[in-house]
Amino acid sequence: MKTTFILVIIFVSSIGFSQNTYDYAPSKKYPFGRPHPDAPQQIKDYAPMIGTTKCQSFSKNPDGTWAEPVDMLWTFKYIMNGMGVQDETLKSDGTHSGSIRQYSADSSRWYVHYYTNRRVSTVLSVWEGNLEDGKIILYKDQPAPNGTEGYFRLTFSDITDDSYKWIGEWVDKSETVVFPTWRIECAGKL
Repeated sequence: MKTTFILVIIFVSSIGFSQNTYDYAPSKKYPFGRPHPDAPQQIKDYAPMIGTTKCQSFSKNPDGTWAEPVDMLWTFKYIMNGMGVQDETLKSDGTHSGSIRQYSADSSRWYVHYYTNRRVSTVLSVWEGNLEDGKIILYKDQPAPNGTEGYFRLTFSDITDDSYKWIGEWVDKSETVVFPTWRIECAGKL
């Protein structure tokens, strides 16, 4: 038993594993991780949102009016040793969701993979986009219910160190027809 334990220590030491290997992952000192210096600089696009913020989520009723807000916590953190960003929402109505956010230097775009507890997906939905004029704007091809070609567009705006807004809306290909379906307002880091 002692021989096996010593061999494991020697093996782990020989492959160079140390706590410093993952300096940018979430830790006691940095609970939301840190951006890795070798990551694309765009990893900092989400920096003001890193942490947990109190939010209210609003969705559209069938009659086109906005429903009463649902309280929500939205947490962003650096993952993959500071090479990506993950977010998680916890809503008071029991709906929870999250995204994995990766920036591709090859395509110069963010790719955002979404999931929710409301349905198990065998393939995650993917939005792509960039930071433009202080807003993070992401798109996914999605036809309207009547078949009109368009996108579902997600936009983070009014971003500060303590607050931000988010809206999900269907837009036609020219982005002249805009139909918002969901919005979130966040203020107050915990």
